[in-house]
Amino acid sequence: MLEIRNHNTLIVVIIAKKSSRKRFSLLLGFSACTILPMFLLKFSIMKKKLLLLAGILIIINLFVFGAYYFSTYKSKQSSSVDVSLKERPNRKASPTPFPFQEMTIPYLRLRTYQSSLGEMRQVSQNGNYTSYLTNYDSDGLKVYGQLAVPSGEKPKAGWPAIVFVHGYIPPKNYQTLENYSAYVDYLANNNFVVFKIDLRGHGNSEGEPGGGYYSADYIIDTLNARAALQTSDFVNPDAVGLWGHSMAGNVIARALAAQPEIPAIVIWAGAVYTYEDFSEFSIEDNSYQPPPSDSPSRKRRNEMFEKYGQFDPNSDFWKQVPMTNYLDGIKGAISLNHALDDAVVDIRYSRNLNSLLDKTLIGHELNEYVSGGHNFTGGTFNQTMQKTVEFFKKHLE
Repeated sequence: MLEIRNHNTLIVVIIAKKSSRKRFSLLLGFSACTILPMFLLKFSIMKKKLLLLAGILIIINLFVFGAYYFSTYKSKQSSSVDVSLKERPNRKASPTPFPFQEMTIPYLRLRTYQSSLGEMRQVSQNGNYTSYLTNYDSDGLKVYGQLAVPSGEKPKAGWPAIVFVHGYIPPKNYQTLENYSAYVDYLANNNFVVFKIDLRGHGNSEGEPGGGYYSADYIIDTLNARAALQTSDFVNPDAVGLWGHSMAGNVIARALAAQPEIPAIVIWAGAVYTYEDFSEFSIEDNSYQPPPSDSPSRKRRNEMFEKYGQFDPNSDFWKQVPMTNYLDGIKGAISLNHALDDAVVDIRYSRNLNSLLDKTLIGHELNEYVSGGHNFTGGTFNQTMQKTVEFFKKHLE
């Protein structure tokens, strides 16, 4: 008896002693025909498994290599960004600065604003609010102002607040506790923190008056004051709006373009938004006293005009100055208020801006008053103030 084995078959061949070699050959042939296909099938399966395993290993290697390359690339990119941010000064808006870049909205958007309130010295108190004199840092200058804080229990998130920016007053005539005192009183009596800042060069504030239209100094003072309020423990940092009169209409409008997230601004008798409107409507302010011809601000303004000429809507430089060229992305609401009989600032400034805002999704309103003049005197004052309070309550509370 002869046994022929493989893994799947046991073939037993019984050969008689006298059996012929031919019969034995047939049996061997039969066995070979059975074993060989089984072997080839087994080899084919193993080959497929090896190929599958090789494919899986290739995919794993590609994934590991790709992950390593991506993480290394991102790390280099992150390091590059971190280094560039650390190396870039606070006042440098781009790696390729150009003359008078600080005038432009892109520059004002890129730079940072950081400050905090200094010592608060109480000057008065009534049943609704307490008034203080305080200061804050604005790019190395100590800027002073009057701060009114409501009495009573502070809201959980903090009080809504307003940075109050005064209009043009000859700097030597400006007085912190007298100018706009009725305005501050009205707003503070309605539970707003009011910070009426003395723009640089006014009152006790350090620095030189830079002007509202051809300098960014007042915008920087305004946004640093807003930052100072936002870091105060009694103010809701998400509810800090801006108020501006006359020249300050331009200041806070451009401040809004620089920080589109400001929730609300209110402008009284504002001027100069497109800068084309300046030449079209002009301003008739008999109180205006131009800075001395040898003053740094006057010299710098003249240098700017020598470099870029007067405002030109087709100039690459001047295109970056008006807030009206940066309305996209503004999230805050705008309230415009103007008297028909304003003899200083033409009401068409406000109407023109309002028509531009009508073409956007920006929340806005234009309130026109029959009388009141440039300073909203008489009954118009209370009427305009009430609309201002309602607007701020809607957008800051």
